[in-house]
Amino acid sequence: MNSQAWLLRNALLAAIYAALTLGLAPFSYGPVQVRVSECLTLLAFCNRKWIPGLTAGCFLANLGSPFGLPDMVLGTLATFLGIWPMHRLKSPLLASLCPVISNGVVIGAELDVLAALPPDLSLGAAMIYIGAGEFLSVTVLGTLLLKMILKNETCRKILME
Repeated sequence: MNSQAWLLRNALLAAIYAALTLGLAPFSYGPVQVRVSECLTLLAFCNRKWIPGLTAGCFLANLGSPFGLPDMVLGTLATFLGIWPMHRLKSPLLASLCPVISNGVVIGAELDVLAALPPDLSLGAAMIYIGAGEFLSVTVLGTLLLKMILKNETCRKILME
């Protein structure tokens, strides 16, 4: 694939990620969230060439975050840390746990500091809530989506080339 096609596909992926996040904004931000767009992170398991588009999409999506600049930096970093090791793993299930852990820890800690969480919501609970939302999006929805994509020869070719 030439560099223009690579750039275009990553830009499209970034736009899709950002549009899903912003379009489903009530569910995409806050102490209890299921960021549906995170199901796309498993594309990095198939091919690391999708890492720039996913990272850029997360950054763009975090422009709409109520937590502003800290979320643009920390949220994007959490997603990047979750997708970077994916292509080295053997199974999509194991790969799906990378963003669950990275987002649970980083975003949970971010929300503990920045959000006006109820006093009875501890750091550990915030991490668990964020991790649970990630688990639903990436491990459950993402692995189902990946299976459907890989069954389609055209999609598989685009994803893997």
